[in-house]
Amino acid sequence: MLTRRSLLGGLLAAGVLAPLAAVVAPADAEAQGRPNNNSRPPNNHGRPNRPPPRARQERRPPPRRGYIWVPGYWTWSHRHRNYVWVPGRWERNRPGWHFRQPTWVLRGNGWEFRAGGWYR
Repeated sequence: MLTRRSLLGGLLAAGVLAPLAAVVAPADAEAQGRPNNNSRPPNNHGRPNRPPPRARQERRPPPRRGYIWVPGYWTWSHRHRNYVWVPGRWERNRPGWHFRQPTWVLRGNGWEFRAGGWYR
């Protein structure tokens, strides 16, 4: 049951701690600073300026009827500003189509990702 004493104690604690939190919060926000936009050369349209790492050696699972194994690849994460590994997976076979692996191509002063997929 909520008593007058516990209610006043909670309000008093909130009244004392709220200004302290307001003093501490701006310091934390300032410590993060602004993102460094000098980490990549200008005019590369958000593309990475270094080549992707070598492909990881994945253990290929045993074959599955009606499926093909698509090996993993590196993709660029704008959030992390780094390459992120996408693990391999099984894709259902599509008769009359072939699967093209994703690749990275050097274009200008940045690397461009060419998504793979099914092609006729």
